[in-house]
Amino acid sequence: MFDPVVILCALLFGIVARAFGLPALIGYLVAGFVLHEFQVVPGALIDTIAQLGVTLLLFSIGLKLRVGDLLALNIWGTALIHMALLQLLFTALLYGAAQFSPGLGLELPSVLILAFALTFSSTVFVMQIMQERGELSSRHAKIAIGILIIQDIAAVVFLGFSAGKVPQMSALWLLLLIPLRPVLIRLLSLAGHGELFTLFGLALAILGAQLFESVGVKGDLGALILGFLLAGDQKAKELAKNLLYFKDLFLVGFFLSIGLGGWPSSQVLVLAVVIAGLCLLKPPLYFMLMTRFHARPRTAFLASLSLANFSEFGLIVVAVAATAGWLDPQWSAAISLVVAASFLISTPLNVYSHDIYLRWHPNLARYRSEGAEGVGPSHDLMGASICVLGMGTIGTGAYSAMHDQYGDCVVGVDDNDKKLEHHLREGRKVLAADASDPDFWTGVRLDQLQLVMLALTNHEENLLVSSLLREIGYEGEIAAVVKFQEEAEELESLGISSFDLYAEAGRGFAAHAASRIS
Repeated sequence: MFDPVVILCALLFGIVARAFGLPALIGYLVAGFVLHEFQVVPGALIDTIAQLGVTLLLFSIGLKLRVGDLLALNIWGTALIHMALLQLLFTALLYGAAQFSPGLGLELPSVLILAFALTFSSTVFVMQIMQERGELSSRHAKIAIGILIIQDIAAVVFLGFSAGKVPQMSALWLLLLIPLRPVLIRLLSLAGHGELFTLFGLALAILGAQLFESVGVKGDLGALILGFLLAGDQKAKELAKNLLYFKDLFLVGFFLSIGLGGWPSSQVLVLAVVIAGLCLLKPPLYFMLMTRFHARPRTAFLASLSLANFSEFGLIVVAVAATAGWLDPQWSAAISLVVAASFLISTPLNVYSHDIYLRWHPNLARYRSEGAEGVGPSHDLMGASICVLGMGTIGTGAYSAMHDQYGDCVVGVDDNDKKLEHHLREGRKVLAADASDPDFWTGVRLDQLQLVMLALTNHEENLLVSSLLREIGYEGEIAAVVKFQEEAEELESLGISSFDLYAEAGRGFAAHAASRIS
């Protein structure tokens, strides 16, 4: 009976959290604690959607797994060494606290599990921060997300064995799923792109988890494996996007259930506050490891700040351990407070990350390793006076049109290695660089540059780069692609010419159609 009230409270507190620039999940956790104070007892719906949220989370991770991307030494090396060092740090801290305060009720096995849960950084937080800043395609985002996937895999392995089940002999039949991959991909194609496609994805995640459970393998691990089976295909990428909001929606139930479990004891609460502050130790350690593995200081710095938090996956690990009887349930509430507090600390660091980097750039540059990748461009952009930033479909079309009219004074810039190889094979003059990197622009002769065309992945990234250009003194023309009128108005207020993609596409289509009857 109270489930609608619980969901409404989650909505209201989520909106308040977003209004303060915080992830909505903080609002969901707070809503759970508030409802607990009012002794609200939810029905079975909340528990059901919480379980579905975890299943979809693992299935979505599986869909995104690309073994080749994870084999890079700077990804798995940084992730595993960082996790090992944090495991030692938090094991020592928690075990020492347990000896000093026996009331915490922590034995060594409990300490090891809690320390393990604290080694993760938040996928939800990093994805939200990178998306809002328009940096999902940047090198520092790719490194951060790669590290998060390694951490998620470690968590999933733990979850897979947490139930203490022994797989049955019939589990060997699961190997038949491997040759069924082409069939599943074909069925996804036949499902189209609408609600049937999304429904098929939900069915795969849920039925796949149940299939693994039926043969003695934890369903959460089964969801990950089934997602991984489909990874690498274009339909898997589309499915991951379609399931994104379902996953986030169902995870609301999980975060609510943590808060509804109540507050931890005062001793545990004090320790949780101390642990939350230790999230500030994460970025320096990440930075040192990334630069030793030859990441550029800027790339390492921005990636490190995004990882300066604790993870919702740590919450899942602790909740599962509590369900298995390995931890006191109050630690679920304690770790939820740790995660929420780390988000509060991490948010301003990431909002001002570019400003912080510019301020400390001379000191951070000293950590550049000899094997770090170079900035890429020459100081005069290979003699070009027109620069197209973002060489996707739109950028490539713009490059070709400008090249036809102005010749070799046009250059493209993109940070995607595969795109770069393609354009070089096609004979286009393209540089490998991150357009949002101040180091790139400080090496460019801005006085020779007449026009910058922004064809980047989204409006936020276009804003970021245009602001950077003005800050470093570029006085030439800037033009940007937009999809909505409010985006055009925002750019025009900054003196940037905007091109409404959809409106102009409509005019072009009309001209093309009219030519058929003229």
